[in-house]
Amino acid sequence: QVQLTESGGGLVQAGGSLSVSCAASGRTFSSYTMGWFRQAPGKERELVAAINWSGRITYYADSVKGRFTISRDNAQNTVYLQMNSLEFEDTAVYYCAAGRTFGNGLSRQSAYDYWGQGTQVTVSS
Repeated sequence: QVQLTESGGGLVQAGGSLSVSCAASGRTFSSYTMGWFRQAPGKERELVAAINWSGRITYYADSVKGRFTISRDNAQNTVYLQMNSLEFEDTAVYYCAAGRTFGNGLSRQSAYDYWGQGTQVTVSS
């Protein structure tokens, strides 16, 4: 069992930066692929970024490539999402999730076993 707790959301002006974190409980954190999803009002939840268990392989949605960076610290059981050059369209609730594989189906919510409660990121235009 893994419990995930996000933190670091907030309000930022367009063009600014924000970092969100996800702390995990449990000894098996380092074995999980970790993903950051987001859900804007009226839209489906979408995968923003993912990182494999070792941190050596990452994935980014086209909409955030070059602006967002995902990283993890397995010693601290934490995954991070650094968000730069934020745009109004980045406004959403951001969720971290833990899954067992990094490969086909990475963007599917069903590939993830555990979810955090979400943290709100609001970008003002």
